[in-house]
Amino acid sequence: MKIRLIALIALLTISSACTYKFSGASTDGLKSVNVRVFENNAPLVVPTLANALTEALKTRIRNQTRLSVSTGEADAVFEGRITGYDIKPVALQGTSTPTAGANRLTITVSVKYRNNVKDHEKESFEESFTKYLDYSPTAAAIPAAIENINRQLTEDIFNRAFAQW
Repeated sequence: MKIRLIALIALLTISSACTYKFSGASTDGLKSVNVRVFENNAPLVVPTLANALTEALKTRIRNQTRLSVSTGEADAVFEGRITGYDIKPVALQGTSTPTAGANRLTITVSVKYRNNVKDHEKESFEESFTKYLDYSPTAAAIPAAIENINRQLTEDIFNRAFAQW
């Protein structure tokens, strides 16, 4: 009987621990944030990339904080530009006529984050973030690769701004 009770308590403890979500975000003193549209200054321009990255960052902030996303004055401001968008073949196959077994998409973003709340200015930063993804060499795979990289980039930007990781 004691073993069953201990097993039940252990099971309940484990299952309740699995539902806990830790975002690690610290938004002390902040009520609003302005995420300006990222400019696309990459040598190779994808017309939808700037807007997709901007919206992905706004969505992450809305989903993981209680901050309101503003278009005007705000306690914190994100702005930046896409400085790199590059596709290169990787995993070459074949000997007589080499073909790419996969392509590598790399996106680099330069981000400026400004915390306007007094005593929190030291949390401001300006830095670049780069992520890449290898994908099968089909045109249909590019949108999914961009979405995946945007998710990774926004996670890094978010963590740098609000979790100081």
